[in-house]
Amino acid sequence: MRRVLLRVVVAILACLALPVRAETPVVSVPEVDLARYIGKWYEIASFPMFFQRNCVGDTTAEYALTPEGEVSVTNRCRTDSGFDEARGKAWAVADSNNARLKVSFFWPFRSDYWVLGLDADYRWAVVGNPNRKYLWVLSRTPQLPKPLLDDALKAAARQGYDLTQLRYTAQGAPAKSP
Repeated sequence: MRRVLLRVVVAILACLALPVRAETPVVSVPEVDLARYIGKWYEIASFPMFFQRNCVGDTTAEYALTPEGEVSVTNRCRTDSGFDEARGKAWAVADSNNARLKVSFFWPFRSDYWVLGLDADYRWAVVGNPNRKYLWVLSRTPQLPKPLLDDALKAAARQGYDLTQLRYTAQGAPAKSP
């Protein structure tokens, strides 16, 4: 009986000593055609972010190529008192085929901006970072039809993002009371 108990204890301790399996690393899409990616995107959903704390809807991101080969970034959202806007710039990470960018809104700080899922026709994109703290579902239109939204959400889920954290973004100003 003692030997059986000892073996059980040793087995339990051995299981506890096993290394915890690391999550599968986040990977970006193989390539992004920046000429097709630039333009206006509507935020369909995102993980709540501190810097978006005053946003109540109509959140967009607009990208443009600069003569220097960088990407200008203009994020805009509706607040209770009007609109808020942030301007920044982004650079493609070397050897990422434009699928991984560094974005800066405040020098010298930079953040990872990885395209994690992208519709073949560039109708939607899923953007995040490798530590899974940030996630945005973007669309070329203010509303994304359910089948396309489902495809975008599957792309995020395959990357290991916890979709229970998603907050959906209201697009279209609410009607005012008479």
